[in-house]
Amino acid sequence: MSNNILSGKTGIIFGALDEKSIAWKVALKAHEEGAKFILTNTALALRLGSLNKLAEETSSKIVPADVTVVVELENLFTAAKEEFGKVDFVLHSVGMSMNIRKNNPFTALNYDFMMKTLDISAVSLHKVLQTALKLDAIAQGGSVVALTYIAAQKVFPDYSEMSQAKALLESIVRSFGYHYGTTKGVRINSVSQSPTVTTAGSGVSGFDAFIDYAEKMSPLGNATAEDCANYCISLFSDYTKMVTMQNLYHDGGFSMMGVSEQVMQKFGTQV
Repeated sequence: MSNNILSGKTGIIFGALDEKSIAWKVALKAHEEGAKFILTNTALALRLGSLNKLAEETSSKIVPADVTVVVELENLFTAAKEEFGKVDFVLHSVGMSMNIRKNNPFTALNYDFMMKTLDISAVSLHKVLQTALKLDAIAQGGSVVALTYIAAQKVFPDYSEMSQAKALLESIVRSFGYHYGTTKGVRINSVSQSPTVTTAGSGVSGFDAFIDYAEKMSPLGNATAEDCANYCISLFSDYTKMVTMQNLYHDGGFSMMGVSEQVMQKFGTQV
């Protein structure tokens, strides 16, 4: 049921690809809550995905943009200003690792692939924020949310160099959060989500088994993509106007756990 908490707000949503995408769920929820926004992804992703369907469902415009190319980001934010004036929220839901796709272990990375991973998955946030600040494209009190994962803090071997990318992403959230907050009153946060079945996530080796493990470790179970969308909406809203520079765990309590009874029982031991 809608509460219209984003009524009158406008934004840009990066990264929706298909119905499994968290960004897709965020777009549906933002539309339900009264927001208007532009959907964006690379030209290749637009050809491979089904974003036109989402655009129709949410009455949204699609503007192609590669998050690693500043000129394309400038065109995107210029189009958004022409459409809405300054936007109120931005979702950064972007990540990709060719090393993971090629099954390169962390101890044998292709460094060209690694630099591309860092550019797409982390530095792109800086490029988005720097471009928005330069063009004064986000309204006073606006909100930027970037999606991350707990592998930025803890070791998950098969997550490879995406762990370093997420750590860099969270650092950019903190540093740019200071600068954007003091100059424009814009807040920037990251959401560390439970392992979630998405097109990108399914490329990680052993992902299904880990989802089951996280479910057994988390007191509330894993947070779904729909749960994450609801949380992002709350961060876009005025209810969280004093929250910034935070890495916010949205993982059913997984991040606070050492071990759970369910996991110990799996090994035939009672806690």
